[in-house]
Amino acid sequence: MPLSDVAIRKIKSSEKTQRLFDGGGLYLEITPAGSKLWRQKYRHGGKEKRLAHGTYPEVTLAEARTRREAARQLLANGIDPGEYKKAEKAAGEERATNSFEAIAREWFAKFSKGWAKSHADKIISRLGNDLFPWIGSRPVAEVKAPELLRCLRRIESRGALETAHRVLQNSGQVFRYAIATGRADRDPSADLRGALAPWKPQHYPAPTDPKAVGELLRAIDGYSGGNVVKAMLRLAPLVFVRPGELRQAEWSEIDLDAKEWHIPAHKMKMREPHLVPLSKQAIAILKGLLPLTGNRTHVFPGGHDPRKPMSENALNAALRRMGYDKTTMTAHGFRAIARTLLDEELKFRPDYIEHQLAHAVRDPNGRAYNRTSHLAERRKMMQAWADYLDLRRDDTGKVLEFKKSGKRR
Repeated sequence: MPLSDVAIRKIKSSEKTQRLFDGGGLYLEITPAGSKLWRQKYRHGGKEKRLAHGTYPEVTLAEARTRREAARQLLANGIDPGEYKKAEKAAGEERATNSFEAIAREWFAKFSKGWAKSHADKIISRLGNDLFPWIGSRPVAEVKAPELLRCLRRIESRGALETAHRVLQNSGQVFRYAIATGRADRDPSADLRGALAPWKPQHYPAPTDPKAVGELLRAIDGYSGGNVVKAMLRLAPLVFVRPGELRQAEWSEIDLDAKEWHIPAHKMKMREPHLVPLSKQAIAILKGLLPLTGNRTHVFPGGHDPRKPMSENALNAALRRMGYDKTTMTAHGFRAIARTLLDEELKFRPDYIEHQLAHAVRDPNGRAYNRTSHLAERRKMMQAWADYLDLRRDDTGKVLEFKKSGKRR
């Protein structure tokens, strides 16, 4: 006699397993613990087998009957429904393993170890906010250019053109990783070149005219804020490291006798240790700071919590207080000033400059230079740069003469 919902709800568990049959091999198994499990008996290849259809009431009587009929249809076509279900589950697991999100997270985990935390955070945030909700569950090999473009159009529509281009770039990295690891055959992001509105990276604002640089240096000397912030402002143009590297400087990294600052790899954008030769002017600033912060871990401790470094916005806030808005000068701009004037005014070799900027510089064999490469020449360059800034600050208009070792070759 076929089952009914009323009969199923009324049945109570007992000390032994009970079975209530509905017909066509379908039955409800009631365990001593009270679970109600849908099962189906069937024969295939001369053997009696069992097929699970879920738990009541999550799977209703009507749904269990639908699943029974689907299994009987498979049997009619010579297919073992149990084996078919296993294959479906395996295919689903494979699809999940090879989804765009799974591959993207695998790629991120593999390569983000070599990135600065801020850079890594931006990339995983872009993927998580702008791609995973839309194509994250799709098998990476099945994602097509039009659906990727729809994701990018959503970003464009909110006016985030730079983000759209960055997301396109990051998606291409994921697809190429999928190709390299055998999970995809092609990169659909390549089909979208030219599909987005043009965007060009904006350089960090900075005055690179020598006279304007002199005005900036005099403004720093006249800064009326705190002594620690002022020292950081004065040191920034002399060492031209990234703002995050400067504010996180620790006394243990600085050797005043050797006139060197050794920045460990984990603080660097490229995750390579960096060496900054210190000019006599930089040493004087640091020695002046010793009575103020020498008993702290950080050279520039935070104002609210001296156990932490100066806040991320400290330098920019000081520049704004001096009258430099964000379209005129930023903390990152000290790097642009050094890059431009060391080349155009002082004529130092571009590879010396790039190396001191901690950019990726390689030798003729394609190998990355280590942190001590051209150290003697870079020491001369850093001292010459500090002397040049003194001249600009005094507005003498003189141009320094350098020995041959400092010129281009």
